[in-house]
Amino acid sequence: MKSSKELAQRYSRSKAGISIVLVLALFTVYVQPGFAITLPPPKANAQLLGGLLGGGGLLGTNRYIVRDTKGLLGLNLTCLLFGCKVLEGIGDPDGQLFVVTTSSLLSPVVFLTQLLSGAGITNAEPDQAVNTQATTVGSTPGYLTDKTPVPYYGPAVWEGYVLQTPNQIINTAQTQAAFGVTGNGVKVAIIDTGVDPNNAVLKSQLVYGYDFTRNQTGGSETADINQSTVGVLDGSQQAAQVNQSTVGVLDQSTVGVLDGSQFAAFGHGTMTAGIVHLVAPKAQIMPLKAFNANGTGYASDVLRAIYYAVNHGAKVISMSFDFTAPSQELATAINYATNRGLICVASAGNDGSMETVYPASLSNVIDVASTSNNNTPSAFSNYGAPPVWLSAPGEAVMTTYPFNTYAAGWGTSFSAPLVSGTVALMAQSNSLLLNKQKAAQALSHAQQIPYSQFGAGVLDTYQAVKAWRNSLGLF
Repeated sequence: MKSSKELAQRYSRSKAGISIVLVLALFTVYVQPGFAITLPPPKANAQLLGGLLGGGGLLGTNRYIVRDTKGLLGLNLTCLLFGCKVLEGIGDPDGQLFVVTTSSLLSPVVFLTQLLSGAGITNAEPDQAVNTQATTVGSTPGYLTDKTPVPYYGPAVWEGYVLQTPNQIINTAQTQAAFGVTGNGVKVAIIDTGVDPNNAVLKSQLVYGYDFTRNQTGGSETADINQSTVGVLDGSQQAAQVNQSTVGVLDQSTVGVLDGSQFAAFGHGTMTAGIVHLVAPKAQIMPLKAFNANGTGYASDVLRAIYYAVNHGAKVISMSFDFTAPSQELATAINYATNRGLICVASAGNDGSMETVYPASLSNVIDVASTSNNNTPSAFSNYGAPPVWLSAPGEAVMTTYPFNTYAAGWGTSFSAPLVSGTVALMAQSNSLLLNKQKAAQALSHAQQIPYSQFGAGVLDTYQAVKAWRNSLGLF
C-alpha cells in the first residue's frame, strides 16, 4: 500500500503536467502568428442567457460581442482566465467575432477592461438590445378599406394597396411602366421580425431566410404566436388597432388581434416586406428575423443577419430599427457589406428630433426620414442632413399584414422600404455596377421640398431610376 507521501508526490506531478499542457496551449494560441480556426455553425439559441423581462425588454447586460484574432480557441482560453463562456459565432468572414456571456454579478466595466487585456482581443462591446421603431397612429385613410381585387404582377391584391397616396407620391406605377422594371432577380434582405410565409401576396417572392432568434432556417414571423395567443373576431368589418404604429383591417371576418407588450411589433416585418413588394413586385425578399414580436432583439443577431445577407446573394439590405448607442462591429459589418456591392438602407428613427441613431447615421447607409402625404415633414421623424439623405412617405402607408390582410403604418420604418424597393428597381438595370455611392446619387434626384434638414427631398422613384439608367447609357 502506497504511503500518503507517495500519493501526494504523484498528484503533484500530475497537476504539474496538466499545467504545462495548459501553458503550452496558451503559448501556441497567443504567440504563434497567423492563427486562425474555422468558425463552427451556430449552436445555441441567441436568447439562451437573455430571456424576457416583464415589460418585454431583453436582459443583455451579461452578453458581449468580442473580436479575437486568435479565433475560437484563443477566445475559449481567454474565457478560462476571465470567467466567461463563448455562446456562439456571429458569422464574420474571418471567424473572429463571437458572443460571450459572463456572470451578471460581474461589473461590465471591469469585465470589458479585463477582456481587452487579453492577447488577440481587438474589440469588445456590450451585446446591446435593439428595437424596431414605433410611433403613434394617425387617422385611418380611406384607401385602407378599398378591397376591390386587382391583379398586381401575380396574385390579386386590394386596390387600395396599389392606389394609396404614398405609392402615387413616389411615382411607382409610372416607373414600372416607363422602364419595364419590377426588381426581377434582385434579392432584398429585410432584417426585421420575420415575414409571414403564407401571405398570399408575398409568398411567391420569398426566398429562404433565417430566424436568428431561434437559430433555424426560414425567418417566419408567425413562429412567435400560437393558437392560444391569437384572438379570433367574427363578423366584424371595422379597423382594429394592433400596436402603437399600425392599424390592421379585419379581412374575411377573421384576423388575429394580439394584445399586450409581447406582441407590440408583431406584423412589422411582413409590413416592411409588403412595402418593398409594392415598389419592386418581382424582387426576391429574404426574411432575416433578428427581432421578436415585442420589437426587441440583440445587436449580435443583427450582425449575424448582415453577414448572412452578404453570403446569400442579397443586393439590398433594408433596416427599420435603431441602436441606441454606436457599435464598432455594426460599422464593420456594414462596411463589409458595402465593400461587396450591397446597398444598405435604414430608417432615421421616430424621436422627432435631430437624433443620431444607428445604423442610419453610418456613412455607408442611406438614411431615410419620413414625410406626410402632403410632402411635409412628419412630426415624429428624426431629421438632420447629413446623415439624412432623403425622405419618403411614412404616414398611413398601406401594406401587407399577417393573416392575409392589410395594415397602415406610421413611422420611418415604413419610409425606408420604399427606398429599398427603389434601389431594387435600379439594380435590375445593372446590379454589378450599382454600389452605395451610385445609388445614393441617383436617389438624390428627388422631389424638392423647402425643408433642408430632410435631405435631398421626397423620394421620386421615376427620377431615381431614370438617373441611374442614364448613367449607364440606357434611355
